[in-house]
Amino acid sequence: MGFLIRLATSAVALWVATLIVPGVEVGGRSGGRTTLTLLAVALIFGVVNAVLKPVIQVVGCVFYLLTLGLFALVVNALLFLLTDWIARQLDLPFRVDGFWPAFWGAIVVAVVSWLISVVVRDR
Repeated sequence: MGFLIRLATSAVALWVATLIVPGVEVGGRSGGRTTLTLLAVALIFGVVNAVLKPVIQVVGCVFYLLTLGLFALVVNALLFLLTDWIARQLDLPFRVDGFWPAFWGAIVVAVVSWLISVVVRDR
């Protein structure tokens, strides 16, 4: 059950990012199709973060220390761009128009996910 709550939380956070950040867009002919797209992209984003982020943190530990953690913002933006690329390969109508939309989109997704997790506990 916790997995489904985290997936829904990420999908809602991605939806909010598409509303707030210019350059982050999701398409779909209907509300149901858009919802399925957001759920699929949330799943992709979760897998990308679960697999690559720990590896990047270990390899880039020095950069995290030198920048006092600000390097994490760049890493999150690049992972968001990777999610866009994977979504394009799967023909999902999700688009990120470059680094800065990915940067702000990743921040919005993180903040909204955190806010939702404060309100809705998965356990």
